[in-house]
Amino acid sequence: MTKKYTVAVVGATGAVGTKIIEQLIKRKFPMAQLKPLASKRSAGKELAVGNERYKIEEATPEAFEGIDFAFFSAGGSVSKELAPEAAKRGAIVIDNTSAFRMDPDTPLVVPEVNPNDLATHQGIIANPNCSTIQMVAALQPIRQAFGLKKVIVSTYQAVSGAGISAVNELKEQSVHFDEPAGVEAQILPVKSDKKHYPIARNVIPQIDIFTENGFTFEEMKMINETKKILHDEALPVAATCVRVPVTVGHSESVYIEIERNDVSVEEIKEILKTAPGIALHDDPATQHYPMPLYTDGLDDVFVGRIRKDLAEDTGFHLWIVADNLLKGAALNSIQIAEKMIEDGLK
Repeated sequence: MTKKYTVAVVGATGAVGTKIIEQLIKRKFPMAQLKPLASKRSAGKELAVGNERYKIEEATPEAFEGIDFAFFSAGGSVSKELAPEAAKRGAIVIDNTSAFRMDPDTPLVVPEVNPNDLATHQGIIANPNCSTIQMVAALQPIRQAFGLKKVIVSTYQAVSGAGISAVNELKEQSVHFDEPAGVEAQILPVKSDKKHYPIARNVIPQIDIFTENGFTFEEMKMINETKKILHDEALPVAATCVRVPVTVGHSESVYIEIERNDVSVEEIKEILKTAPGIALHDDPATQHYPMPLYTDGLDDVFVGRIRKDLAEDTGFHLWIVADNLLKGAALNSIQIAEKMIEDGLK
């Protein structure tokens, strides 16, 4: 008889929280009970996901009594306050925020890349940044086969990465852009900033706030998380993260240098064809390559436009696309829990 687990989802009413519940149902996760948790103002309301309806409870320390897995997606401050409380009560916390990602005692996991790190958890496991997940998932099989000595990435990130309010802002701006009153920008690039720019008909070369070194926090997340996941602090990684007027789906232009200088594009493609969680869409002759419009709602990380650099024998360029709400957040979280069950860690 398959063991069943009691599951809590914190931030159940948000974009990622709803996706987590959808995926738990879709993937037939072995649940005995599902407990949606949210803020006090949402407590008592009903949450409809597909054909199922759930009563929302307030996220308090006591709400985690008897919980086996707790998926957190309600912001870093909530995770910092409640994730330790959930873990203290015996739950395995899988956190979607940045609260614990760089904590040396917290595993940062993409199951296709570093599943062995799950065995080191102390109650909390961090889900990486959405743009980091899809990149390392595509690079790991190449790294295993040919080594990896440099990564430079430029991202083209969908507004859903900034939440439902940013998605609504894009929709409103797209409808009203040509009206005399113009476009009111309130959310992007960063809600807490004084300056805001329209996203409709625009790209914004800022995601999160700037750090003293000129990179944004989003860019530093990609840099630091990639090194932690791959266990390679010496790996040179650089990132430029850009918000684009796309609803769902992050795209990335990635330049890598591998350790061998005798590798062909076809060999890279052959490695990716059989890599777990990767879909190769690469046929320039028929204009077949990954695009967010056509990967929305799909589980895989899509890779295409693979080509050798014209000046560097060890250099290759790749185009990587994934649904940021699925593999970039909800799906990866559930795959972490599934892997723990598979490996007997829960």
